[in-house]
Amino acid sequence: MPPVSERAWWRTLGHLGLLLAAGLAVGAAAGEPWAGLAIGATTALAWQAWNLRRLLLRLRSQRRLVAGDAGGAWAEADRLLQRRQASARRRKRRLVDMLRAYRAAATVLPDAIIVVDRLTQRIVWFNEAGTTLLGLRYPTDVTAPVVERLQPLPLANWLARGRNAEPLEVASPLQPGTTLSLRLLPYSDDLWLLVARDVSRLLALEQMRRDFVANVSHELRTPLTVLHGYLDMLDPQEQPEWAPIVAEMQRQSQRMTQLVEDLLMLSRLESRDELPSEEVVPMAGMLAALRREAQALSQGRHEIRVEDSAGVDIVGSPPELHSAFSNLVANAVRYTPEGGSVLIALRPEPDPDGRTGVALSVADTGYGIPAAHLPRITERFYRVSNSRSRESGGTGLGLSIVKHVLNLHQARLDIASEVGAGSTFSCHFTAARVRARQPVEPIA
Repeated sequence: MPPVSERAWWRTLGHLGLLLAAGLAVGAAAGEPWAGLAIGATTALAWQAWNLRRLLLRLRSQRRLVAGDAGGAWAEADRLLQRRQASARRRKRRLVDMLRAYRAAATVLPDAIIVVDRLTQRIVWFNEAGTTLLGLRYPTDVTAPVVERLQPLPLANWLARGRNAEPLEVASPLQPGTTLSLRLLPYSDDLWLLVARDVSRLLALEQMRRDFVANVSHELRTPLTVLHGYLDMLDPQEQPEWAPIVAEMQRQSQRMTQLVEDLLMLSRLESRDELPSEEVVPMAGMLAALRREAQALSQGRHEIRVEDSAGVDIVGSPPELHSAFSNLVANAVRYTPEGGSVLIALRPEPDPDGRTGVALSVADTGYGIPAAHLPRITERFYRVSNSRSRESGGTGLGLSIVKHVLNLHQARLDIASEVGAGSTFSCHFTAARVRARQPVEPIA
């Protein structure tokens, strides 16, 4: 049995054929068969044109279509259009319900959410938290420039970075003592999502943690000093059987002292927003000092190489930079088996602004780090292998110190590692931190 649409088409052709046959019969009866056929054809065309005009008018009216009772092709077209229209209405209703659900969910979020037009940087929409956290008002602030409306927040340069914009922590324009964390999320070619979150409580808890660690570390200094003093007074020659015990106590107390010193330094770094002082750091002397430290720690068990193809110096804090670089070199020596090599290299490289920056890298041929550990490797006390860290004497704070020192110098740390092939830790400095190296004057 043919489908309904095909039966309707043949039925319409049958009607047209009957109309033409009737015209031909009437014309033949009048002695003018061709004239009768022409009249029948004209009538058929007029009927088709009337049905087409009727369909176009119904489509243009945007009203709900009702299928006719006739069985021809035009009635079938009405039924198909009615079905398509009903399906489109159901789909539109579902989309509207979903949009309302998403908007309701965004409205009750505690974070301020602002939809911003990428080209004009004007506000398209914001939720209720945008009013409580940022002071936006509906509907007056819709289509308003977001930079102008959220003054005095420093948003102009931040928005200009677009997809490269890092999270920004700023003071709340409404509530003194409240800190907001702003994130820019480009979720389409035309729109950005600006998310503002109140992080005051998190910052307060973080500050409490820092204060606790700093205070405990400071208080541990005195008992450790006393312990060192008494251990130094013990002469292993007087009691030879105590020699291994005293040596182990000294080794563990020194490790504890190093841990306390690292905790205090990390606390100082975390409490700073900028460097206390800056000067030009002679990198030739820095590289020579790093070589000596690596050789002393290696005790001839590794090949230590230094390459300096940049020939420049870095502006920064000498103690902090030395601490960061020294931590990287010490890690490379500790986690490289005997017979391996460590390369300390200073090389030029282009920075994001197109100018020439510099990178100091420390590459080793050690055990390597599994890729799953790389995102967390700079967290304090995070260890890839606890047993290997205990054997090497590390505190688990070195890379965290490196990260904070580089942040204070507007630099970044990149880590590339392959298990069994070694690791490369690179400190990247922008051109703003680079200075031409001054020649060393000979000693008279």
